[in-house]
Amino acid sequence: MDFSGTWKVYSEENLEEFLKVIGAPELLVKMRKDVKPELVIEQNGRDFTCTIKTPFCSRVNCFTVGKESEICALDGRKVKCTVREEDGKLICETSKFTSVREIQGDEMIDVRSQHENKSEINCSYLYKVIYICMYIYFFFTKVKVKKSRPFKKCGSKTVW
Repeated sequence: MDFSGTWKVYSEENLEEFLKVIGAPELLVKMRKDVKPELVIEQNGRDFTCTIKTPFCSRVNCFTVGKESEICALDGRKVKCTVREEDGKLICETSKFTSVREIQGDEMIDVRSQHENKSEINCSYLYKVIYICMYIYFFFTKVKVKKSRPFKKCGSKTVW
């Protein structure tokens, strides 16, 4: 499964409670409450570069599926993780939580479950793909197409 694209969070569930349980600083919990991050994923085979953008900061994390990596959380903490691919899903394991991402149509779902507390507090993010490259291309060519996700990656190497 190709996860490449620019994704925008449009819905979150239980985020505040989840951040508190995994020990995020209170200031981050308050700031993050009303922010909908943008996530840019560049995938080259098993290598990923993920850029998370918010009005407060941006973070770039790189990892390779199947290898342990160190990523930086939005609050600046370094976290070791291992990402694996299973049934078209990306599963990221850290000491505090597990993240499972999957694409369904033009949406990406990210469900996070924490390991620290037996309270079973999970959170989920729902992302929509942003069609910036598609809009620019079709604006200049005036080609009409049905809504789909035809681009694997925006940038100099556009793949149909």
